[in-house]
Amino acid sequence: MDWNAFASRWCDDWNSHDLDRVLEHFADDVVFTSPIAEQLLPQTGGRLIGKSALRNYWEEGLRRIPNLHFTVTKVFGGVNTVVIQYRNQKGSTVSEVLSFRDGKVTEGHGTYEIGTGNPAGLR
Repeated sequence: MDWNAFASRWCDDWNSHDLDRVLEHFADDVVFTSPIAEQLLPQTGGRLIGKSALRNYWEEGLRRIPNLHFTVTKVFGGVNTVVIQYRNQKGSTVSEVLSFRDGKVTEGHGTYEIGTGNPAGLR
């Protein structure tokens, strides 16, 4: 897979705020973890299972961060895995670690720079 092309498409999809476009990249049985998910939806413990759980999380995130915007700064490729490092609308450095099966993300992890306070810019 062309990881740079994927990262560019992923970023464009996020910046469009069109969750259907974003979710196209993910398998139905995806597992995703994020400390921001734990803040927004404490009952999840930061672990989301399936596309509908991701949609619920990201809908809430977009509601709270209407100016959400990503700029990719680095892309790291591995075997069926990509790490997309980006800056968000707040200028915080974030990395998404995404693992693939059959061209779809099956596992993802949102990771945030340590010591930045409110890295996602939640309201």
